[in-house]
Amino acid sequence: MKQLSVIIILLLALSGSLCLAQNQPTIIEDFKPSVLNQPGQEYPQVNSQGYARFRIEAPEAQSVVVSLGLGGTRGGTPLQKDADGNWVGTTAGPLEEGFHYYHVTVDGGVFNDPGTVNFYGSTRWESGIEIPAHDQDFYALKDVPHGNVVQVLFPSESTKTSRRAFVYTPPDYYKNQENRYPVLYLQHGWGEDETAWTNQGRANLIMDNLIAEGKIKPFIIVMTYGMTNEIKFGGLRDFDIKPFQTVLVDELIPYVDANFRTIADQSHRAMAGLSMGGMETKTITLNKPEIFSHYALLSGGTYSPDDIKDKSNVKLIFLSCGSFERPDGVKNAAKALNDAGFNAVSYVSENTRHEFQTWRRSLHELAPLLFKD
Repeated sequence: MKQLSVIIILLLALSGSLCLAQNQPTIIEDFKPSVLNQPGQEYPQVNSQGYARFRIEAPEAQSVVVSLGLGGTRGGTPLQKDADGNWVGTTAGPLEEGFHYYHVTVDGGVFNDPGTVNFYGSTRWESGIEIPAHDQDFYALKDVPHGNVVQVLFPSESTKTSRRAFVYTPPDYYKNQENRYPVLYLQHGWGEDETAWTNQGRANLIMDNLIAEGKIKPFIIVMTYGMTNEIKFGGLRDFDIKPFQTVLVDELIPYVDANFRTIADQSHRAMAGLSMGGMETKTITLNKPEIFSHYALLSGGTYSPDDIKDKSNVKLIFLSCGSFERPDGVKNAAKALNDAGFNAVSYVSENTRHEFQTWRRSLHELAPLLFKD
């Protein structure tokens, strides 16, 4: 009887293993180098299913793990050492479409992958990998007229230094010298800086393509550091908006209006931000309603009708997030605002989380709604 019980248990275990194996998808071996790789580098690679494969040369190492997501929040992929001393491994499952941060832990030390380009996130330079998206055409580099992204250094008396901003100007900015343009002030999230929206977010290419398609009225975008990284991740309640508000409202905006051909009034000025940049946007737009008329929070919270004292100051409120975030909150907030007489729009990015594919899509949806007559 005992022998029969052992046989049954073994058969059940084998049956379970076979079922698990049948449920595991077969990985298609059509891997290609990521589009973000350094010139001539074969790894990391991605395949048509969204799996990522890594190879790290570390012949003396005892352990190599690839950690994905901002700060490694998306889990680790242990690599295995091959006969040549290279550590190779494939993610356990497909990654979601779009951009992902990652870093490599070698024997306890954190490093970047030398095979790929670095991007500023998690308050440090991280490696980046791109999983091709089904809708990537809207941020693709195309043969269309391109705008310029220029670095400016503006004086900041409040911080006793010169601060940096990046300014996107539309393709016709230098050709039509008499034209003046509305301005969107666009903020990054915690752990990132003023390079994020063009490097990770492809904001300039999104704008170029929309302008080429005739879908938007051209405008300028200004991106500067939000002074957010001095607090630890999760310490949002300790962030004091006043120093950044002074830099933005009293120093950067006057500089941009003096040095670029802007339409320098409230009705032609917008502010938007992702994640913590959304928190900054909400706070500053409510504190300074005379400065901005278009508000946008991208995975950055919501407004309620009671937040806004003078409805006439606000031309647009745009709220967005990924479908794996809190879409009902965004939709319900937009409905409440519309019911109260505001021009409010909600957008939910399907099958994305708190990540740049959500925010790329959000900017693509937001831009045509801005500065409409």
